[in-house]
Parts: sequence; structure tokens; C-alpha cells
Amino acid sequence: MERLNPEKIVVIDDESSLREGAQRILSRMGYEVFLAERGEEGLNIINSHPISIALLDMKMPGMDGMEVLKEIMAMNRGIIVIVITGYATVETAIQAMKMGAYDFIPKPYEPDQLRMVIKRANETLRLKINAQRMERERRRTLADLNTEQSRIHTILESLPNGVLVTDSQGEVVLLNPACYKLLHIDTDKKVPGKKPAGSICEYVNDEEVCALVMDISRGRYIDYNDIPSKEIKISNETYLLVLCRPVLGEKKECMGTVVNIMDISTIKVLDQLKSEFVAKVSHELRSPLSTIHEQLKMVMGGLGQTIGGDDQHLLSRAREKTGGLISTIGDLLDLSRIEAGMEIKELKEVQLDDLLKAICEFLEVRAAAKQQTLTFTPPETPVPPIKGDPLALESVFGNLISNAIIYTPEKGTIQVDCTVTGTNLRVRVKDNGFGIDARYMDKIFERFYRIKNERTRYITGTGLGLPIVKGIVDAMNGYIDVESEVNQGTTFTVILPLKQPQGGI
Repeated sequence: MERLNPEKIVVIDDESSLREGAQRILSRMGYEVFLAERGEEGLNIINSHPISIALLDMKMPGMDGMEVLKEIMAMNRGIIVIVITGYATVETAIQAMKMGAYDFIPKPYEPDQLRMVIKRANETLRLKINAQRMERERRRTLADLNTEQSRIHTILESLPNGVLVTDSQGEVVLLNPACYKLLHIDTDKKVPGKKPAGSICEYVNDEEVCALVMDISRGRYIDYNDIPSKEIKISNETYLLVLCRPVLGEKKECMGTVVNIMDISTIKVLDQLKSEFVAKVSHELRSPLSTIHEQLKMVMGGLGQTIGGDDQHLLSRAREKTGGLISTIGDLLDLSRIEAGMEIKELKEVQLDDLLKAICEFLEVRAAAKQQTLTFTPPETPVPPIKGDPLALESVFGNLISNAIIYTPEKGTIQVDCTVTGTNLRVRVKDNGFGIDARYMDKIFERFYRIKNERTRYITGTGLGLPIVKGIVDAMNGYIDVESEVNQGTTFTVILPLKQPQGGI
């Protein structure tokens, strides 16, 4: 099986407007999108490119969606198929899921619905890739099983994931304590290695997993990439991911199977909660709030001469509050994208000193309104470009500089500088504002946390700016530090790795 590329998606739909709409949305998310208006054309694209996700319309002229789905599943390449149900019934969607489809989305769909289902599919791909990487590490360990049994047993017993090993007959010969716990095995009754040994079915209560282990033991799978992963539902709250691989001898003969079991319950719960939350925010809050916000602007502009001072103040406060809520929703969606790995997905070369200069010039008007001095000190020597997402970097330093303006009194000063330090790039945002008490320093990067005192209680905000900043910096393998003293000011320092030359570390 060829290696899947998480960047490539094919949209198979006979409606050109939906194809092009999906292409616009997915391209902005960083994917390379291929379009097909018929099933045969879509299959040709899949055969020619390392497609990882397919959006498939169920009702098309010629070869319909069910036939295309059957062909894709027969390829056994691990492609995630998301069916689009417009004219099809719910029963058709369920039938597609039984045939191997990952999920379905009703037509017509909102852009955020498409983004969410693609995000979940990408998370599943990422989980599989990580699981395969972990399994390769286990495989290297098992290669030394005969000569270093003591050390191997120690390692296996300390692993948080369950590890189970069978022989060529599907009889269990080894399993670690985590496996007993995850599969709820009675340790008094199950003692592998003693005759008669128990078969895999006595330990794993799942027919598909047992059948897969037996197929591997019989030598059906030699190429590791051909072996599918399996999920086991222990209860409504417990889900396990099972990865099986052959244990090969010196002559590449199959000596048994190693089964790696991971608890993905938390990932499942978080995925569901985040999906429900984002959907609710997107569809129930953001759109109506934006409408109200713009209508207030129209009322204030069109009737400005006839509205009294008190009423004008009330309308201004109402528009300010709706703007704050819209900002909160945007911040929450940014956090969701960061956690999903989307915020810095598309890396480009960024000239950071130019970016900082542009941000300072943009925010200079806001600083001038408070009679503040905002200065940017360019580096003395040329700064090499760094690898990063320009929008993410703009969010980081825009947040830090905006906070400095907000939390610095009138006639204060904000200084921004950029320097090269070894193999890193250092950016400092320094102000002489209110400062942060030492007892709050370990909380400022927590979500929704805002320091309330006599000076800051009238300042509005979501408490999500700094968590967003830290999330992006951490994702870029960077570091953020803060130094502050009450009534003296605050300095935020961001360290980001420079782009390494060819052959560099």
C-alpha cells in the first residue's frame, strides 16, 4: 500500500457548484484538492495520486456512489471516504458506513460542517501515522526478544499501552500488565506461556481482531502498510485502537503477531465535545451576532443625527458588546484549529523583522490614541527568514503588542525589538504599563483567565489571547517567557528557531 498523503483530497460530485465550493474551502485549509464530476474520473485520480480523503456524492450519473465506494474499499489503501447524501436516504448513508465509509455529510452543507468532518478525518489519519510509528519502535524491541528477554519484559511491563504477542498458531505467549487492564482480563485465569496456551479469542473479545491476528499468523500480510487498524468499543465510554503486525524471523517467515492496544477514549470524547461545541458556536452564535453588529452600525450611521446622546451611548455599548462576543467566538475557533494542528499547517519563509514592522505601523494609530509611544527597533544585522505560518505569526505578535497597548496607561511606551541569538530568533515586546503580580504569573496562559484589579477591571477581553499565543509558539517548537513587575511594566520574550541551512541541525 502506498503511503497516504494527508494533503491530498479528491471531491467526486456531479454538481459543479458543490465541487468548486468544496475546493475553495479545503484549499484555504491547506489541502491539495482534485475534482471529479463522475465516479470513473474519481477512481482514475485515486489510482494516479496518493489520495488520503475522498468526498463522494452518493447519486451521480453513470457509476453511482455505492459502486465507487466499493471500488475504493477494494483497493485496501486506507483511504478515508466521506459520503455526501443529498437525494439519498439515511438508510443509504448507513449502508455506506457499513461498507467502510468513515462519515457522511448531508447536502447542502455549511462550510463549517465540511471543515469539521475533514478535521476529524485528518485526526484519524494522524492517529494512524503515530500508532504506526510507535509500532515500529515495538518491532525493533521484539527483534531482540530471544537474546534480551529480561530487558524486554521490563520495558513491556512499564509501557502504558497494551502489548500482546501470539505465536504462529494464534496462541498468546506474552502480554503486559497494561493489556490485562485495558481488556479487563482476569489475571488469575489467563497465564500465557503455560500449556495449554490460550488462543487470541480468549483474550480479545472481538471477532475482527481475532480474524486479523490469524490472517497475519498465516502469512497473509507481509507488508506492514497493508494491515488495517481496528477499533474496539469496550463500553460507551471506553474505546481501544488495535494495531497488529507480524513478528518475522531471520528468513522473513512469520513467527507470530504483535498486537499493540491503545486507549483512545479521551481522544474520542474530546473529538466529540469539540465538534459539538464548534458547530454550536458557528451556527447558533457567530452568524446572528454578526448580523446584529452590522445592523447596529447601520442604525447608528443612518439615524445618528436624530438619536439622543443617551440612546447613542446605549447603541455604542451594545455594538461594543456584540463585537466582544464575536471576538470571543473567533478566539475559540482559533484555539480549536491550533489543537487540531491546522494553525501552522502551511509553512512558508517569513521575514520576521518586516512582519513586526508592519504590525507596529498598523497598531501605531491605536497607541497614538492613548498618546503612547510605540517603537520598533530593527536588528543591527540582517535577519534570516524563519519557517512559519504568516497568519499565525501575525496573531502571536499582534496579540502581544495589542496587550501592551491595552495594559499600558496613557503616555506610556511600548518597545519591540528583534535580534538573532545563536540558532534562534528573539523578539521582545516591552512596556512600562501596569505589570503583573508574581502570584498570577503561572496562570496568565490559562484559558479565560484575566487579572482583575482596580486598573484592569474596566478593560474588556476574552482571556484567550495569551493561550492562543502560547499554543502557536509551542507548535512551532518555540518558547515564550514573561518578566513583569507591578507598576513598572512587562516584557514578553518569544524565541523561535531559525530556518536551518541545508545540512544544518
